[in-house]
Amino acid sequence: MHELARRLTGSFHVIALVPGAPGAAAREMLDGVEVIRYRYAPRRLETLVNDGGIIANLRRHRWKTLLLPTFVLAQAWHAWRLVRRRRIDVMHAHWLLPQGLVATFVSGLSRGFPPFLVTSHGADLFALQGRALNAFKRFVVSKAAAVTVVSEPMRGELKVIGADANKVSVQPMGVDLSELFTPDPVVQRSRDEILFVGRLVEKKGLRHLIDAMPAILQAHPTAYLTIVGFGPEQEALVEQVRRLDLLTKVRFLGAVPQPELPALYRRAAVFVAPFVKAISGDQEGLGLVSVEAAGCGCPVVLGDLPAVRSVFGPMNARLVAPGSVADIEKAVSAVLTDPSTPVVAAGVRASLCARFDWKSVSERYARIFQGLAGNKAAARVE
Repeated sequence: MHELARRLTGSFHVIALVPGAPGAAAREMLDGVEVIRYRYAPRRLETLVNDGGIIANLRRHRWKTLLLPTFVLAQAWHAWRLVRRRRIDVMHAHWLLPQGLVATFVSGLSRGFPPFLVTSHGADLFALQGRALNAFKRFVVSKAAAVTVVSEPMRGELKVIGADANKVSVQPMGVDLSELFTPDPVVQRSRDEILFVGRLVEKKGLRHLIDAMPAILQAHPTAYLTIVGFGPEQEALVEQVRRLDLLTKVRFLGAVPQPELPALYRRAAVFVAPFVKAISGDQEGLGLVSVEAAGCGCPVVLGDLPAVRSVFGPMNARLVAPGSVADIEKAVSAVLTDPSTPVVAAGVRASLCARFDWKSVSERYARIFQGLAGNKAAARVE
């Protein structure tokens, strides 16, 4: 979200209204973006959206359900007050629920409320299921001035639940494929390192990759797995590694700053993101980490989900059946065995740049905002 916001600051004054978090400033300018953080609980309890996202937090800590009413009401109050006090020409609500619903109801209460774009990123569409929730989604889509989703399968999912898919366009979030996530021919790629990058949540499928490691090591004894990321499943995953006697072959790096990720992608023998459909129904809406890896010329092994196929299609990505340990072992071993794989993977890059490079993505979103704002020269976007 911040990457999109900051790349729009050349054409717009961008205000980000976001929930508070322990240790975060109430107001600040961040890369040209005016950030306003609203309070929804005592500071130490403002943890609903951290460490894995709302859905993962609610599953892990049921008591956090008590934070939902104040989270939504505080968001609605601050959005309404911001529109009343500032000249806002366009709003961008990220996620259909609850942000899109908040924008919908606030717009109904306020005269002169600006038109709003709502973007679904996946979890709100796939994990939040049920008759009432689907009705809310349809309602938000009907009231929004424009709707975007980050992959084509998500547009189909909106159609399945009865939303007006004709007003929905596919506009993915971006990756810096021009300057940051680029190949480096000087860097020698490892023949042994398997890399995972992502939040440690169920839908990422990391536990299946860990389960595949003993079989991978039988064929490639020098192989090892590097895990980058954090999340609510970390404790269980560390225990799984210990149970499988993989402590010397699996290392957890925790969170890594984005500027340091390209070095990992350029070094790894293979990047593995064994995406699955979670018990809640949640699944990847796009999976940009795979685009980052491919942008750096790294071979990729991915869980075969609709969003993944919409990104890579028949291009150079090895797709595995979600949750299949045998498929993961076979695909990873094939990459570790075939030294020509990195050369083939480099050919994926050009087609990804046109779709996912931030310059192209931000320009497409800027055109949407300008259209909604009536092509005003100096629009303000929340």
